[in-house]
Amino acid sequence: MRVLVVEDHATLADRIAEGLRDAGLAVDIVYDGSAALTSAGHTAYDVIVLDRDLPAVHGDQVCRSLAGRAARILMLTAASGVDDRVDGLELGADDYLGKPFAFHELVARVRSLGRRAPSAPPLVRRGDLTVDRARHRASRGARALSLTRKEFGVLEMLVAADGAVVSAEELLEHVWDAHADPFSNVISVTMTRLRRKLGSPALIETVVGRGYRI
Repeated sequence: MRVLVVEDHATLADRIAEGLRDAGLAVDIVYDGSAALTSAGHTAYDVIVLDRDLPAVHGDQVCRSLAGRAARILMLTAASGVDDRVDGLELGADDYLGKPFAFHELVARVRSLGRRAPSAPPLVRRGDLTVDRARHRASRGARALSLTRKEFGVLEMLVAADGAVVSAEELLEHVWDAHADPFSNVISVTMTRLRRKLGSPALIETVVGRGYRI
């Protein structure tokens, strides 16, 4: 899952991003509303964590501009009264969290928003493979799989595709962040390790020139 954090307080933004990365998510950061609109226009984010009081372009305007797209919006702000929450939701936000907040609640809400796509339920089974997206766990048969964050992210995307081919570019865009080198072999290396951990018979098929599928 790829997340955009939009927060003008750099220290807080960096802490939020660090915590979300520790939870296994790919995270980009911008510090004003104009940069948020630019980033969201170039990258297909799953969730946008959006501060309301932003410089350059106010968070309300950013929310209006991005509402209705594929990315879910979690509005994050110090104004946490009932009227403020209602205003935020009416602007098009999918969820609203007031500051200060418990970080584990933020992570839970981001993951919940990221799971809202109808084609990707929280628990997915493909044959003897089970991927629990809510708990960030996977197993094959009775064997629990010990996966890194990136390996789980790749597996999560493949099972959610329900047999469709997922390109290396799509994997790079959703599982890694803006700092990933598109010319590196990170996808193939991660795929090799994931296949080894999944064991036999092989589950992941390489579709030459197109990508991968389960």
